[in-house]
Amino acid sequence: MIHALSLSNYVSPTIEEKKNKAFVTYGDKNSYFQYLIDRYNGSPTNNAVINGISEMIYGKGLDATDSQRKPDAYAQAITLLHKDCVRKLCADLKLFGQCSMQVIYSKDRKKIARVEHIPVEQLAAEKCNDKGEIEAYYYSNDWQKYNRINQVKRIPAFGMSNEAIEIVYVKPYRAGYKYYATPDYQGGLQYADLEEEISNFHINNIQSGLSPSMLINFNSGTPSAEEREQIERRIYDKFSGSSNAGKFILSFNDSPETAATIDPVQLSDAHNQYQFLSDESSRKILVAHRVVSPMLLGIKDNTGLGNNAEELKTASILMDNTVIRPFQNLLLEAFDKILAFNGISLNLYFKTLQPLEFTDLDNVEDEETKEEETGVKLASDVDKFVDTEVADTLIDLGQTEEELLKDFELIDEAEVDYELEDEQDQKIKELNEQVNLANTGSAKPYRDSKQDGKSKQKGQEDKTYLVRYMYAPNRISPNSREFCKKMIAAKKVYRKEDIVAMTDKVVNAGFGKNGSDTYSVWLYKGGARCQHKWFRRIYARKEGSKSLGDVISTTEARSQGFKPETNAQKVPVAPKDMKYKGYTAAYWNKMGFKN
Repeated sequence: MIHALSLSNYVSPTIEEKKNKAFVTYGDKNSYFQYLIDRYNGSPTNNAVINGISEMIYGKGLDATDSQRKPDAYAQAITLLHKDCVRKLCADLKLFGQCSMQVIYSKDRKKIARVEHIPVEQLAAEKCNDKGEIEAYYYSNDWQKYNRINQVKRIPAFGMSNEAIEIVYVKPYRAGYKYYATPDYQGGLQYADLEEEISNFHINNIQSGLSPSMLINFNSGTPSAEEREQIERRIYDKFSGSSNAGKFILSFNDSPETAATIDPVQLSDAHNQYQFLSDESSRKILVAHRVVSPMLLGIKDNTGLGNNAEELKTASILMDNTVIRPFQNLLLEAFDKILAFNGISLNLYFKTLQPLEFTDLDNVEDEETKEEETGVKLASDVDKFVDTEVADTLIDLGQTEEELLKDFELIDEAEVDYELEDEQDQKIKELNEQVNLANTGSAKPYRDSKQDGKSKQKGQEDKTYLVRYMYAPNRISPNSREFCKKMIAAKKVYRKEDIVAMTDKVVNAGFGKNGSDTYSVWLYKGGARCQHKWFRRIYARKEGSKSLGDVISTTEARSQGFKPETNAQKVPVAPKDMKYKGYTAAYWNKMGFKN
């Protein structure tokens, strides 16, 4: 049965500081949270909108525009801010207008070890201090059963203590609200309540057999109380129930002339009035939530808005910028504070659910903003780690193939036989401890390399061998990195020392192990998933020639008494063929990459 509503009763919760309590609840015994839950559960429109917007806020989860440059930092971030926690925070923020999480510190309290969602309805804010700051929150599993202070637990707010667990409370500013924030759809709650009551009325009407109450007259006199009760029970058993629902009135009369009569009060045009109330409440709920087009949330209406692709695109862009982004920014600001405690700095963003064709990139020029807007790595290669300046510096230190061909004839261009079975274990540290490395861009192809040597074979002692390296294979694709394109186009050979020297250059900040700004081009070439590798070439100097001489294979050089130094096992291997495709093992595992 529908009842009259006093809409003004549902405008705002009661938030009152009481002298005998150390905390302030959101309504009596934190009951306003439950009121919001009831309106979420009872109103189909409110339920659908909250679910839809919550999913839009979360999108496809967190990412960072610098995730590739800082793989270790990003791996730590997504471990702390795991998907389940972030998804729950998005849902609470939309439903309640606020959300909360607990940060759990390491034993030495130097790092945040874990971040977990905590239901915001289980917290009550402590009274503000003299500076207007909330220093702690009180936790109770069921505030309706709260009676004494020892039934709740005090948990400090983030940055307000030295304890092992603290609370990060996320809420937007709302005028007149110091401790809590009303949900953004606060003005539509009365219509959510109205929609719920209308549905309850129709349910009761159906359960009553879709008919008015029944009057049954017995005109043979008035039986005793016991007999009347027995008659009523029998009729109830016969005419009521889930499949034959209905209410009835029993009347016992001495004669038909004295029978009771009922004059029904008919509501004029009742079905249209109920339809109007239902449609009106639904529209007002959508307005309260600032839903630009219901179709964005899977709700079809008859307004005509968004019924064509162009209108739908406009509505999608508008809603994403005016409704979804403010929620996301609130969460991202809180996440930044948490990560900053662990010394992590990332440009986090939520990957959008918007179709790519709905994204407006007309006025966006830089790649990072494009990635934030679309959630797609828009660079020509998503694993672009190598700065082109490194390629230019290295190329300047080499000698072109054209110069080489002036002084010698290329007699062997097969891939070098590294004879891996003879390779010794060689630490990367040895590669980074070279001395007297080149620090200018001048070409010095004739300068000695530590890998150069002379034959130890009798009669060949004066024969000098030079060891140089070429970046190969000689092929690129449209998506190849700039580093690879430049190195292949240069067609130069290089000393090992010059290649190793690039380890000291900032290739791409954060890509190195443990988030360092450098990594070994000697070992990892153009970066993760690169298809190129270093080919070793050995040249025998011709008698009386100042040129490099004839290039010969490693096997041939060995046969002439020269045993070249073995390189680290990763040198002749392209990153794409390495165990983790050139990524660190930690980053590979955290990202969930598959072979």
